Amino acid sequence: MRQPSEMPESMLSSQPLSRKVRVRLGVFSAILGLFLFLLGADPALFGLDRSPVTGFVQIAVFLVGLAFISLGGYMALRAYWDGKETTILSDIGARLIATGYVVSVASGMADVFGFGSESFPRIPDFGTWQQRGVLAGEMLIGVGFLLLIRWKKS
Repeated sequence: MRQPSEMPESMLSSQPLSRKVRVRLGVFSAILGLFLFLLGADPALFGLDRSPVTGFVQIAVFLVGLAFISLGGYMALRAYWDGKETTILSDIGARLIATGYVVSVASGMADVFGFGSESFPRIPDFGTWQQRGVLAGEMLIGVGFLLLIRWKKS
């Protein structure tokens, strides 16, 4: 394994991105994720609805959108810490964001993974329990975002 000093010059960052750039990148990522999430959750908004059921591709697209929202929100909120030591609550918040996403993916793709209510020969359908699982994951992500916010001391 090569040491960082042995890496080519172009691979080493001369200085980290500024806080403003990191916040903008995070917000842009979250907005892109919202667009993808809406595209997967309700393609009729964009005139792309071709099926009466929510199938695998739609579920995959809105889960990718949720990933961009989670990553972008984490990047933007983490930039406000600006290299300072984080609190235990913010660390728990970061882990809740990741856990919420895992819960959402496991619930959304339950039929594809083989532990959902629809067995393999049947077409996967986004059922009530899957909706509840994805919603629970989204709530965990939201709580994680709240814990990750840097509150000012009074």
